[in-house]
Amino acid sequence: MATSVTSDQITRALERVMDPATGRSVVEADYVRAVTVEPSGAVRFILEVPPERAGQMEPLRATAQAAAEAVPGVTLASVLLTAHSTQPGQASSAPPPKLTIGGHPKPQAAPMNPPGVKHIIAVGSGKGGVGKSTVSSNLAVALAQAGLKVGLLDADVYGPSQPRMMGASGRPNSDGKTIDPHTAHGVTLMSIGFMLDDDQAVVWRGPMLMGALQQMMGQVNWGEQDVLIVDLPPGTGDVQLTLCQKAKVTGAIVVSTPQDIALLDAKKAVNMFEKLGTPILGLVENMSTHICPSCGHESHIFGHGGAADFAAEKNVPLLGAVPLTLDVRVSGDAGTPLVAANPTAAEAQVFHQLADRIKVGLSLG
Repeated sequence: MATSVTSDQITRALERVMDPATGRSVVEADYVRAVTVEPSGAVRFILEVPPERAGQMEPLRATAQAAAEAVPGVTLASVLLTAHSTQPGQASSAPPPKLTIGGHPKPQAAPMNPPGVKHIIAVGSGKGGVGKSTVSSNLAVALAQAGLKVGLLDADVYGPSQPRMMGASGRPNSDGKTIDPHTAHGVTLMSIGFMLDDDQAVVWRGPMLMGALQQMMGQVNWGEQDVLIVDLPPGTGDVQLTLCQKAKVTGAIVVSTPQDIALLDAKKAVNMFEKLGTPILGLVENMSTHICPSCGHESHIFGHGGAADFAAEKNVPLLGAVPLTLDVRVSGDAGTPLVAANPTAAEAQVFHQLADRIKVGLSLG
């Protein structure tokens, strides 16, 4: 049975863990990173502390672990102590190794996947704002909860949102040649957002984008993964072209809202994947309907039936219809996708059903 513990509960518990040297909590001092709550009730997070005090912080780490373990429903708490990219418990004045992301794409003899990755699923959309990243994060977590090994690559270089939606932060470790990805909610995660400040813009031409995608595919230690979900940027540009030509993409999921203008752009996305020889696994209609939480009235704010008609026209499955609800938005903003925050919610069940269809379609159980 999945735990009811949330990352917010862990954060509130850590707000009572005080650093004696500063008189502030570990949350107020901004030490807490990458809080993850697994379905089993296991909790994992990082304390990133000042390097000059790293050797003295073990008691604080132990106190934080005890505070997390005291939260009802937590079965285990694992706390890693790190010091701004130095080895845990040690201070160092040497600069960490760097791996620069972005550059000209490297030549390849043939399309290839990262070692250990069995299937790549691209999640795309013809336009922005239709909830593609929300679908990607919830699908990835739902697949992980279904017992698969899942990776999530945030390929939306200009607008990376998965670090926020998955509740992960901080620059990944690197030896200067390869990158160790983050893990959140049972999903292996990589995003260009981990390499940048929150307000830092990416101002790159096409070759830089293509090179960045190749690096995040080939120079990240993905490990063994049943599925790698690639959250694409909106549109039909360089990143989509690079992915479908440089990797063996199993199939694509196209996300749209019922709105006519969104469906027009979704048709372009489908057409793009068809031209690139990438199979269409199906469509997901996001914001399909809104049910008033007060009176139960159902409203089709963005229209009704358009995605189903389009799916029938293209002879592809309509994989799911996700309602427009506050919980989906709030959970993503809080860093815990809805399927992790409230797995039994009606909206979460849509993503679980989507995951089941993908799992069966790929013969993964």
